[in-house]
Amino acid sequence: MSGHSKWSTIKRQKGLNDQKRGKTFTKLANAITIAVKQGGGTADPSFNFRLRLAIDEARAANMPKDNIERAIKRASGKDAGDIEEVIYEGFAPGGVSVMVEAATDNSLRTTSEVKSIFNKAGASFGQPGSVSYQFKHIGRIIVKKQNKSFDEIFAIAAEAGAEDIEEVVDEIFVYTPLHELAKVKDALSSGSVEVVEAGLIRAPIMTVDVPDEEKLMKLENFINSLEELDDVQKVYTNLA
Repeated sequence: MSGHSKWSTIKRQKGLNDQKRGKTFTKLANAITIAVKQGGGTADPSFNFRLRLAIDEARAANMPKDNIERAIKRASGKDAGDIEEVIYEGFAPGGVSVMVEAATDNSLRTTSEVKSIFNKAGASFGQPGSVSYQFKHIGRIIVKKQNKSFDEIFAIAAEAGAEDIEEVVDEIFVYTPLHELAKVKDALSSGSVEVVEAGLIRAPIMTVDVPDEEKLMKLENFINSLEELDDVQKVYTNLA
């Protein structure tokens, strides 16, 4: 998964810069709403791990407590019905597969905006299932090495149920089955390991290398354009 991790690290760093923009709070609030809906309407993070992850991400972005509480309240009320999760799939130039997660109150509008960016980039908009089989939905936890060795972190993660672990610069990426994410995250925290980020991702089963710098730049601009859309939550590719 090293290629995916390298790209994910770049995307995560970009995300931290994006958080300076006010619209990020809207995206985070929508993520909270979706987490409550996917959790069967449960608005208590103690019993809804996806909501707990969404709240943790909002806090990491310095989203005010009042904003978070309003988002949870909205998710529990009738307004939550207006927000739905939509998944888009397609192919970018260079044989790169793309998956886009969006949260929207108007799927027609969002679909039109996403299709427009695909068309401008010379990318192909795919049908449901055309790309998703190339990705697997898993948990990912990013931790700081600090005073712990790779072997120590590996031992804690593996004992708790992690599937894979790798070292990326001064961080360690821990991959887990969906149902083991909470358990592994809690085990790492209990083991005095600093958790930087934890969430659900779509990891590519196989990656594609694009050595041409010009094509790579166009791909990056394409992905950036998708991420700039208000309704888009996350963009995944199989780019190495």
